[in-house]
Amino acid sequence: MNEVVDQPTQPVTRAEPPTPIETDALIVGAGPVGLFQVFELGLLEIRAHVIDSLPVVGGQCVELYPDKPIYDIPTVPMCTGQELADNLMKQIEPFGATFHLGQEVQTVKRLDDGRFFVRTSKNTEFITKTIFIAAGVGSFQPRTLKVPGIDRHHGRQLFYRVRDPELFRDKDIVICGGGDSALDWALNLVDVAQSVVLVHRRDDFRAAPASVAKMRALCDEMSMQCLIGQVNGFEDRGDALHRLKVTGGDGVTRTLELDHLLVFFGLSPQLGPIAQWGLGIERKQIGVNTEKFETNVPGIFAVGDINTYPGKKKLILSGFHEAALAAFGAAPYIFPDKKIHMQYTTTSTKLHKVLGVETPVFD
Repeated sequence: MNEVVDQPTQPVTRAEPPTPIETDALIVGAGPVGLFQVFELGLLEIRAHVIDSLPVVGGQCVELYPDKPIYDIPTVPMCTGQELADNLMKQIEPFGATFHLGQEVQTVKRLDDGRFFVRTSKNTEFITKTIFIAAGVGSFQPRTLKVPGIDRHHGRQLFYRVRDPELFRDKDIVICGGGDSALDWALNLVDVAQSVVLVHRRDDFRAAPASVAKMRALCDEMSMQCLIGQVNGFEDRGDALHRLKVTGGDGVTRTLELDHLLVFFGLSPQLGPIAQWGLGIERKQIGVNTEKFETNVPGIFAVGDINTYPGKKKLILSGFHEAALAAFGAAPYIFPDKKIHMQYTTTSTKLHKVLGVETPVFD
């Protein structure tokens, strides 16, 4: 496994060319499955451009859970979301994918020659033979705290994700939520912050039982507090958030002094413009077949958490499998006169050349 680094290996940002970029494959989404789609296409000598609405590669794994351990990647007993993104970026280096970050696909139109015209929110334009949607749950946004006026503190004292835990060192922290993210950060910040208070609307948590048990033990030790109730107001001191008002199940409203408020109510997935592409949408997911993971629009494929089919399991491992079959499914659109043969990276001299590695010699 690669040495752990603070940030994933990021592609060089280049000025977008003024004319449409012609490509064989366009991948929408730079999370783990989108990155592996680059690899599977690369093995078939198909180079890709990748678009993502986030400013960095890695998707939710890096944006929301960079330090959270992942245990179900084959041959890797444990890695973090950050490490997974770093390793995938290293794996796809031979294929020279071009990344267009911080922009969202706005327009997709079928051209008379069968290709697609694509325009992004930054007016980057493409003409592509195939599209691979690997957008996770879509354009995801944190569910916000519904207290009038409190959003004016967003980005200063109110946060919906943690980018730098050191920001909270020796501070009084209130964390709202009852899922894995809320519990994980409460446990991680206990030894960083001066105080941690976890606020949840009921004494029933959606987090891993081990995390809940550890939280309760820390409360018993008075290392942190857990308050059952809902935030329904706040008080400022000057321009700063100073106190929260929390009403408990007993009807009593208590005030909590704080320096920072972290809110983890989960994500609200939004398909955004993807919903207008004429695809078969089922409960905010894109229907695909299981032969090629192709949508109802020929030439557009969907892989990873954004797709749905009978028996679908939302696992990174499943997305990797889907990316492999989608690449083979797309090849006839790109090489209509070429027969695609199945080859193995262990023995194929052609794939070794594509990957830039030496063919091993066996006795």
